[in-house]
Amino acid sequence: MTFMPQTDAATDTPSRTSSIRTPRPWLVVLTACAGQFLVVLDVSVVNVALPSMRTDLGLSAFGLQWVLSAYSIAFAGFMLLGGRAADLYGRKAMFLLGLGLFTAASVVGGLAPEGQYLIGARAVQGLGAALLSPATLTLVTGAVAAGPARTRAIGTWTAVGAAGGAAGGFVGGILVDLLSWRWVLLINVPIGILVLAAALLWLREGPTGTGRRLDLPGAVLVTGGLATLAYGIVQTEEAGWSDPATLLTLLGGLVLLGVFVAVEARTAAPLMPLKIFRNRAVAAANVAILLCGSSSFGMWFFMTVYAQNVLGYTPLQAGLALVPSSLSVILGSKLAPRLMPVFGARNVAVAGALTGAAGFAWQSTLTADGTFLGTILGPGVLMMVGLGLATTPLATLATSHAGPGDAGLVSGLVNTSRTMGGALGLSVLSTVAAAAAAAPTPVPFERVAELASQAYLVPGYAMAFRVSAVVLVAASALMLLWLPKPAAGARQATMST
Repeated sequence: MTFMPQTDAATDTPSRTSSIRTPRPWLVVLTACAGQFLVVLDVSVVNVALPSMRTDLGLSAFGLQWVLSAYSIAFAGFMLLGGRAADLYGRKAMFLLGLGLFTAASVVGGLAPEGQYLIGARAVQGLGAALLSPATLTLVTGAVAAGPARTRAIGTWTAVGAAGGAAGGFVGGILVDLLSWRWVLLINVPIGILVLAAALLWLREGPTGTGRRLDLPGAVLVTGGLATLAYGIVQTEEAGWSDPATLLTLLGGLVLLGVFVAVEARTAAPLMPLKIFRNRAVAAANVAILLCGSSSFGMWFFMTVYAQNVLGYTPLQAGLALVPSSLSVILGSKLAPRLMPVFGARNVAVAGALTGAAGFAWQSTLTADGTFLGTILGPGVLMMVGLGLATTPLATLATSHAGPGDAGLVSGLVNTSRTMGGALGLSVLSTVAAAAAAAPTPVPFERVAELASQAYLVPGYAMAFRVSAVVLVAASALMLLWLPKPAAGARQATMST
């Protein structure tokens, strides 16, 4: 893969400023992707370590749930703030600050003597990830000239991020089996230090919004709204969607977000200029990313628990079983840039979503005595190739239509859409699976998964995959109707390039 330096729009030659800022684009892409890999890896790596954490720290079932939820809530809640901060204070600065917080919190979590320390450390990890993740995509798009080279760079960023989520179970299984649960967090420390050193050496600070001020009221409202909404979503797994406390929390989050929109419409320098949603590509791509994220996060969770709870795999065996799927999402992400100049970004995204839907439909035929080839390998590869094909063109469409001053914001919005989609999707699918499972009494899905008799979980898993297939078909229809068609001249220029 060859990356070209950023070019000046008027002369189509490398600009003096850009060459100084990004002397080695491939090193910038490598560093940014390493940071993205870390933050996405930590969404899923702790899953297989939860039983050991519970035994060692004496965590309750509710406390164990918060080991996962504290990270996702902070990650989603502060993402837009992190994206705008990258625009105002610098991409490199936010990358270093976010990665520093993430690495320090990993030390505290890995050495935690009690559950409260672990949960607090996971929340700080999520905050660091929210500052770091938007900066990674902005660094990638800023280092590489618009066109096929940038599309390939975004494909690499997408593939590395997807691989981080996919590799979580495998990496966690190895660390827990060979060392202890603490190393699923401590492993971040040496990697984080290496990436920090690479960032100090290779990253150059881009232009910042000098003279502009951070919209603090907007930041408080959107962070509080997203965090409250994410908290309500997490609570549904314990209390259900009809519980009054859950409904009030979800309503409170929506009200805060509504007030945020009203404030942003009247603020001179808003955190999130509402005009970006007038851009058809940005709005449609983010909604589609949210829908695809709602399916992909659930896929990794349900495939992992199905392999362990029904087929009897060990954590390490379950991680190894998902390696082909991990490689498939990388294949799809890297194949997309080659197909986009020929078929167009919109068509590739639609084809990817439909391919993923076919894989989810196949996976929904799983049984209690399923085989590796028929219920894990085949559908897993199809699902992940499809989602990899869909995500790269969607991210490209969203970021390529952002103005220079809004690049970090749109990058944060893309990550927020994917993260919130994953949190919402997993919660909804868990509720669906619990309702469809042939359990003797209705119990929360996370507790159902711990019961000794596992066969009755299969109908619930199947229904979750079936709903995911429907969501992806709906996402495909939305993309066809909403995403803009490429202009014929632009498409021919892209192909000739």
